[in-house]
Amino acid sequence: MACCGFIIFAIVVNVGGVPTDDRGYIGAEYWHDPGAFKNGFHGFCTVFITAAFAFGGTEMVGLAAAEAAESHKSLPKATRQVFFRIAFFYIISLFLLGLILSSDNEGLLGSHGANTKASPFVLAIKEAGVKGLPSVFNAVITISVISVANSCAYGSTRTIQALAPVGMAPKFFAKIDKAGRPIWCVLLQLAFGCLAFVGEANGASGQVFGWLLALTALSFLLVWMSICLSHICFRAGWKAAGYTTDQLPYKASMGVVGSWCGFIINCIAIIATFYVSLFPVGGKPDAKAFFQSYFAAPVAITFYVSWKIKTGIQTGNWRFMVKAEDVDVTNGLREGTLEGRYHDHTRKNQPMWRRALGTFF
Repeated sequence: MACCGFIIFAIVVNVGGVPTDDRGYIGAEYWHDPGAFKNGFHGFCTVFITAAFAFGGTEMVGLAAAEAAESHKSLPKATRQVFFRIAFFYIISLFLLGLILSSDNEGLLGSHGANTKASPFVLAIKEAGVKGLPSVFNAVITISVISVANSCAYGSTRTIQALAPVGMAPKFFAKIDKAGRPIWCVLLQLAFGCLAFVGEANGASGQVFGWLLALTALSFLLVWMSICLSHICFRAGWKAAGYTTDQLPYKASMGVVGSWCGFIINCIAIIATFYVSLFPVGGKPDAKAFFQSYFAAPVAITFYVSWKIKTGIQTGNWRFMVKAEDVDVTNGLREGTLEGRYHDHTRKNQPMWRRALGTFF
């Protein structure tokens, strides 16, 4: 509702329909002065980290599927909604935001963490001279931050709990209480959440957020690169095991081709981020600036190499990946999946208008 409201508001502001805004008709003025792509391709690559941090989290759909009662129905619907909501609400909102708010606005430079006072949406509303609405949007942003914390609490605890049984995390993290909650994982997650209080230190909030952003933002690119690669390997293993794609309860819309495209795009983004981290815009190569943008990469490499060394010593297997014919594609498969029990045909039988509506809601 907030995104839809802002889209309508931005269009009205852009055409000069707000009486309190003395700028009148704006059009594409800010795209020409100060310009839409500051510092050219170099500047464009610089925002990959922040963009990855903002758009990350859609992989939660896959985590939730493991606990969903009817994942064959809920997962495809959730996947479609996530994709089209981002494509429509987020991208259009940001495009219109760029039309009504100058990229060199001084308020944008004061943003640190969840500082909603420096939110570009709130600044755009203030620039239009509309009173009261900034507070409403601040409330919306605060609620969304709480929602992010909720989903991250769910995702992080389930991920750690899944790592424990296979030896990738301490065994006690595998413990689940009577209500089905990974209690030790929840306690660990809450402990890490206390790091937020470090941001209250005098003069340290910006630096703390910068390092936490460096540790998490690039991780989203690494995670999605591995997700795409995992899907490619799964489909290869599925085919090698003699199964067909018709036996899958849910098939990715663009199949293996889409995963290859996603893998390549993420690789390019990671390489571009390395370039701008080594040669920052308007500055010289600096170790601190480099690691504030690329800190997650050496951390991920360290974890991966450590695991390969451990398993290599234990099993003598030093291969980078598992062969397609050796992939176990039926482990954890729900009974009746291969027989088509979990295929959802309701969407195909629905009228066009209902399918279009179900794409967003």
